[in-house]
Amino acid sequence: MDLIPYATQSINDDDRAAVREVLTSDWLTQGPSVPRFEQAFAARHQVANAVAVSSATAGLHIACLALGAAPGKAVWTSPNSFVASANAARYCSAEVDFVDIDPATRNLSVAALGDKLKQAERSGNLPAIVIPVHFAGLPCDLVPLRALADRYGFKVLEDASHAVGALYDGQPIGSRYADASVFSFHPVKIITTGEGGIVATQDTALAQSLQQLRSHGITRERDQMQHADASAGAWYYEQQTLGFNYRLTDLQAALGVSQLQRLDGFQAARERLADRYDRMLADLPLRLPAREPGSDSTARSSWHLYAVEVLARPGVADRATVFARLRAAGIGVNVHYIPIHLQPYYRALGFRPGQFPAAEAYYAGAISIPLYPTLTDAQQDRVVAELRQALVA
Repeated sequence: MDLIPYATQSINDDDRAAVREVLTSDWLTQGPSVPRFEQAFAARHQVANAVAVSSATAGLHIACLALGAAPGKAVWTSPNSFVASANAARYCSAEVDFVDIDPATRNLSVAALGDKLKQAERSGNLPAIVIPVHFAGLPCDLVPLRALADRYGFKVLEDASHAVGALYDGQPIGSRYADASVFSFHPVKIITTGEGGIVATQDTALAQSLQQLRSHGITRERDQMQHADASAGAWYYEQQTLGFNYRLTDLQAALGVSQLQRLDGFQAARERLADRYDRMLADLPLRLPAREPGSDSTARSSWHLYAVEVLARPGVADRATVFARLRAAGIGVNVHYIPIHLQPYYRALGFRPGQFPAAEAYYAGAISIPLYPTLTDAQQDRVVAELRQALVA
C-alpha cells in the first residue's frame, strides 16, 4: 500500500540544475545566490528588505531580539502553533504569554487580544511584541490587529511560516501591517530551500540589525563601523553585537530562487485541491478550514495545510481512532498543533490546561489531511474515501 503523506516537497529539473550550478561555482556560501534570493523574495512580497536565515526559528529569534525582546519584556503569541513561535521569545529571556484563538479561523483572536490588552494596560504589563501566526496559510485579521498595535505601542512580528504567497486585502503577507514577518522554507512548506527562512521588513535599519545578528554580530560595511580609520584595509570587520551563525547557504538560496519561480503554480494547485476537499467533505461530521480572516477584509490562503476537526457526535469515531485508522490505511495524516501552553516546558512556567479553551477545543478534534501540489485527484479520492470510513464509530 502506497503511503500518501500529509505534505512533501516538489523538486524538478530546474531546481536540480540551479543547485548544480552553485556546486560548480566558487561560492557554496556567502556568495551571490543569497542576495539574489533575498531580492526576488522581497520583490514578490512587495517589501523593501528580506534577510535570509538558516531557519524560520532563527528568523523569529533574531527578529525578537531586534524588536526589543529582553528580560522584563513580554511577548504574546498564539497557543495554536509550533513551539518555535514562543521559544524565540524565551531565547531572548523575555516573558511569554498566549492569546486564545478564534474557533473559526484558528488564528489568534483579535477580540481576545483586545480584552487582554485592556487588562494589561491596567496592570502596567503591556507586551513589547505580539506574534500572530498565519495558521495553515490563512492570514490573521491584520487591520484591527495593526490598530491595536498602534494604540498600545507593541511591535507586530508575523509568524508567516505557513504563508508564503498568501494575500490580505490583495497585498502579500509581509508587505504592509507588520514590523517584520518571518517565512519558512522547510520541505513541507509552500516553497523549500531544504531548511531555511527569511525575515521581511520595510524598515531598512531593522534589516541591517538582522543582517548583523545572523552573522555573529559582524559588519563589513564601512558606513556602519565605529572604529575603522583610513589605514584599515578590505580585511577589516567589526563585531558590534553578540550575534549567531544563522546564515543560509548559496546552495539553499539557489534552490529558493528556482522554487520561487514556481510559486504561482504551487498556489493554483493547492487552491484547486482545497476547493475539491471543501466539496467532497461537505456532508461529513467535520469542521472545515475557514476561508476569510474574520472581518470585512479578504484573504487568499497559501493552503499550507488542510486541517479538519472531527466533531463529537453520536455515531462518529473520536479523533484518536480516526487518526489511527487513516495511518493504518496509508494516509499520512498529522496533527497541527498540540497547544504550546500544554507542553511540559511551558507548564513548568505556570501555564495549565483550561487557560486557552478555544485552542484546546480545536486541538481535541484536529487532523491535517494530505495537501501538496503533486497530490493527484485519484490520491485525493482515496484520502476522502478512507476518511469517510474512519469517521464511523
